[in-house]
Amino acid sequence: MIKKLLSGSTRSLSLAVLVLLAFIGLLSGVSNSFAQDQPTIAKDSVQVTAFTLSSYKSDFKTFSWVPSLKLRVNGPIASGSQIYAECTVTGAGEWKFDCKTQETEKGLWLQPDQCGGRDALGEDKGITYTGPVTFTIKMRNELMGGDVTLFTGKFKVAKVHSNETGPNYVNHFVYYVDQDWNLPIGYVFYDRDDTRGWNYPSFSFAFWARTEYNAPYEPHLFHNGKEVGKLMYEGEEVGKAGCGTTEVEDNPTHITSPEGQFIWTRWKCNFPNVRAWNKTGEKIDSMFGPLYLMSENAGDYEIKILYKGHLVRSIKFAVGADGKIVDNGVAASNKLGNDRVIVPVQVLGDADGQWDKMAWKTDAFYGNPLTGFTAGP
Repeated sequence: MIKKLLSGSTRSLSLAVLVLLAFIGLLSGVSNSFAQDQPTIAKDSVQVTAFTLSSYKSDFKTFSWVPSLKLRVNGPIASGSQIYAECTVTGAGEWKFDCKTQETEKGLWLQPDQCGGRDALGEDKGITYTGPVTFTIKMRNELMGGDVTLFTGKFKVAKVHSNETGPNYVNHFVYYVDQDWNLPIGYVFYDRDDTRGWNYPSFSFAFWARTEYNAPYEPHLFHNGKEVGKLMYEGEEVGKAGCGTTEVEDNPTHITSPEGQFIWTRWKCNFPNVRAWNKTGEKIDSMFGPLYLMSENAGDYEIKILYKGHLVRSIKFAVGADGKIVDNGVAASNKLGNDRVIVPVQVLGDADGQWDKMAWKTDAFYGNPLTGFTAGP
């Protein structure tokens, strides 16, 4: 009898253990699925700024600030997910705010409107602190019971006086995040053609500049020391390369004194007469002549940029026999989150004013400096 009871008890206990283990396995599977299928942050899209407020604790004689964030999230983003950020200042407080989130399939991406800032956090959340701030970008999902960290970093807040004068404006400081680390880092890439897709992609690049923009940048492309990608008609250049798109602009919310020195802009530039290759199966010529194909001209390239008649940037890269930009592996090894190739940018002249030439070593991508990258001379 005792033997039977023990045997039955043992069988009952074994069954209970198996059920418990199965349940734990199920929960683990859900958790692992949430972790494995989590989205990624496109690192070069993360931009943290200090939104200057016109008061501090209801005192309009003193300005303060709150954090503001822009980013791009690569899918998949599961139903019920919420992207949010936390910013922490040791001894001064913490902000936590959501970013607009929606379900996004794998292979697509989500770029929310500005997260944080005055509208999300309010005037009463401002501080006057300057110095390093740590932050994390996270995603929670109460449907699936997960909360994961997608990005961690830190940024440096500084201040400069506004353009106002007089005794009532002594404490009207405009706050900004130092973005000098961006200047030596550039990107070269191909863009999908609107009609022929990736069978006939165009060539583009992006670079950063500091200070106010008041004249066009003029990019020129050289292959083995010779300028290429130019077409002429009756003595005039047609399809002229240009830098007409601002991908990112970090601009203070108030006018500063000195004015215009605390603006960082990432410019996207394009060479309309240059294509990666022609895989359309048809001969394509413009009315002014054939376009330049990278696939027929492998080798070393250099982009030179003029601003107000002076050379301000030099960017070097290489193209293989297949027309593809030679990948140095920096973007992949640092999990950039897109298909651009990271290249060093040589900053020339004084058009950018004074800037920290060593910031890229420690501050790049908000405390996530690039491995395998060396800035230009």
